[in-house]
Amino acid sequence: MTDQQHGQDFLAELSNVKQDLPYSLSLLRDLFGMTGESSRASMDEIAQTIAHDQGLTTKILALANSAFYGLQAKVSSVSRAITLLGLKEIRNLVLILGAQAVTVRHTLPESFRLGPYWRHQLSVGVIAKTLGEKRQVRDPDILFTAGLLHDFGKLLTALHRPVDWLAIQDIAADRSLQHNLAEEEYWGLEHGLIGAMTLNSWNLPRELTEPLNWHHSPALAGDFKDDAAVICVADAMHHWIEDSSVPLLRPAEALLADWEWDLDETTALCGDALDDDSIDQLAAALI
Repeated sequence: MTDQQHGQDFLAELSNVKQDLPYSLSLLRDLFGMTGESSRASMDEIAQTIAHDQGLTTKILALANSAFYGLQAKVSSVSRAITLLGLKEIRNLVLILGAQAVTVRHTLPESFRLGPYWRHQLSVGVIAKTLGEKRQVRDPDILFTAGLLHDFGKLLTALHRPVDWLAIQDIAADRSLQHNLAEEEYWGLEHGLIGAMTLNSWNLPRELTEPLNWHHSPALAGDFKDDAAVICVADAMHHWIEDSSVPLLRPAEALLADWEWDLDETTALCGDALDDDSIDQLAAALI
């Protein structure tokens, strides 16, 4: 079997990941429908939809009461959490819990560390929303969600194809390649596609999955290229903030030039958005 055929076989199996979700796909579909821009669903209706799953309710409240959301008083009901955090934040919590749940039944390679993974996902989500607001995109909140899940494909590969994950890591290290380029070299696909196809099988909307799919090649994202560009820059900016000795990734550098944004000013804006330890605390809660 060729490496590319091996990759295609993996793509064909991704729909099975939904079996690891801690809730039904119908709940996720209903939740996105009820929290969409055109929805007329009331907060009580949304709260009741979630409250039917007591285990999910308990986990949502645990995350809602974390320092990341900075609530002044502890919330004890989904309806109260919706009132204080908003509908889209509750939707994000449900997706976080879904992504977290896929790690339960499988063993990760020792080199894949969940703490730094979640810290990066959350940080890119926060930066993407900040940059989206500055760029005046259609929906900065959906960019937070896309940023939060932008490397979901990496997690899935490490969980379901650990041998391939390690081989890709070796290629990236030996040839000093970005991870997505090492993936393309290894089996002709990259983690944006892997994550997007999985989330498509969860019936999530294209405004979420397409920016995630194309965050390394925003120009190919069609109607969603502006959102994909923000995710691309947010991803690169967090890596840059973490280690400025490594050059800023070229696609992000080109986008900043196209937007006529100064790198130092953009770095300061992103750094301000991350300037507390609540992200670390939430990341630790997801391990």
